[in-house]
Amino acid sequence: MEAFVKHTGIVGPVDRVNVDTDAIIPKQFLKRIERTGFGQFLFYEWRFDTEGNVNPEFELNKSRYEGASVLISRVNFGCGSSREHAPWAILDYGFRCVIAPSFADIFYNNCFKNGILPIKLSEEQVEDLFQRTAKHEGYKLTVDLEQKMLTDEYGLNLSFDLDEHRRQFLLQGLDDIGLTLQHEDLISAYESKKFARLA
Repeated sequence: MEAFVKHTGIVGPVDRVNVDTDAIIPKQFLKRIERTGFGQFLFYEWRFDTEGNVNPEFELNKSRYEGASVLISRVNFGCGSSREHAPWAILDYGFRCVIAPSFADIFYNNCFKNGILPIKLSEEQVEDLFQRTAKHEGYKLTVDLEQKMLTDEYGLNLSFDLDEHRRQFLLQGLDDIGLTLQHEDLISAYESKKFARLA
């Protein structure tokens, strides 16, 4: 998993509350067995019309948000079913960070397991980010996980809070398997002793 230390990217807005996982990655696209390739289907039913044409009204389809890698949205982002395909689609599309006032618990936990940084801010702080994004074309945020700070080119210096255990996961690029493998020597030694006793 790619470590997350410091990231600067264009901000892409999805100005909706209760964005559920079926909106993030519709169920008809859950047939792949690998984690990649889901980005093309992110927000599919909002990005495209029923005939598969690009919907010019959807925020992320606008040219000013092309290449966005920091996503902002409203309360209860990632609600609905527990599908891990939702963070897979977000990451595969190119987003490394998602900022919202609140997240559904399972989605929030799955972000850390896939190298995405979910940041919780107050509704007022998120609203300010929406305003800044609308005002400045190509608006960028720098997300510094070491310092737990958000900054921009217009004087923003905003701290965010994050559980230290999860912060270390992302800083080191570790998922659950990677964390376990840090103790591979101890595990191997234990298994050797166990098999020696059984022999």
